[in-house]
Amino acid sequence: MPAPGAWARFFDGDLWYSFRTSPVAVGATLVAFVCVFCALFAEAVAPHNPFDLATLELSDARLPPAWEADGSRKYLLGTDDQGRDILSALMYGARLSLLVGLASVLMSVILGVALGLLAGFVGGRTDAFIMRVCDTMLAFPAILVALLINGVGHAVFPQAHGWLAFAVLVLAISLTGWVQYARTVRGSTLVERNKEYVQAARVIGVAPLRIMRRHVLPNVLGPVLILATIQVPAAIILEATLSYLGVGVPPTSPSLGTLIRVGQDFLFSGEW
Repeated sequence: MPAPGAWARFFDGDLWYSFRTSPVAVGATLVAFVCVFCALFAEAVAPHNPFDLATLELSDARLPPAWEADGSRKYLLGTDDQGRDILSALMYGARLSLLVGLASVLMSVILGVALGLLAGFVGGRTDAFIMRVCDTMLAFPAILVALLINGVGHAVFPQAHGWLAFAVLVLAISLTGWVQYARTVRGSTLVERNKEYVQAARVIGVAPLRIMRRHVLPNVLGPVLILATIQVPAAIILEATLSYLGVGVPPTSPSLGTLIRVGQDFLFSGEW
């Protein structure tokens, strides 16, 4: 009888059983899936394109939500001062914020894992130097570091717009988050490098780079994946904060932070 595959072992395991028997876990996953789906496929799901100037009607500006007395079913969450549908703007803004969060975390993981693996496996002055850089980064708030890096990026590229502005923002956020991955991977590597399978690979003459890549790296990725799931929402919040302060994505681009900044003037005059 052939051995069961990886998916068969997963669906027969305790993790899948605990997940499908937990209503909270299933419900939270469904909500997250719907939010991500609406964000990634905003053009197909959103009822309007809030950033198409040809479709905007100033006569529809500042409409209340559909459940209010003067609301319209055409705009479920109402409109802003330019007549843009708020529900559609949220979907478009969530997509950009989600892409920034995922891209910045991916860059942080690549940089942090590489430096942490190098520090833990090589040790010595290399380890000391990388850890001192980590300590220096941790001494400053993430928002301050992101503001500094973002400012330097826009000084180097003063006409940054579109994807270039997106890349500068992703770089600024990713350079604030790699430290956690580096320290986590370094700690796991210090444990793994003294195990017998690593010593055996050294004895038979395997190159250090190959040992790190083929033997140590797969065994230190578990904590990294857990940390990455926590850092994605943190990166989204940081992007929204930068956009709210006016130093994130360009004002013409849809972003959750931009929407908050535009709508703050109407918090007391129109809560929608």
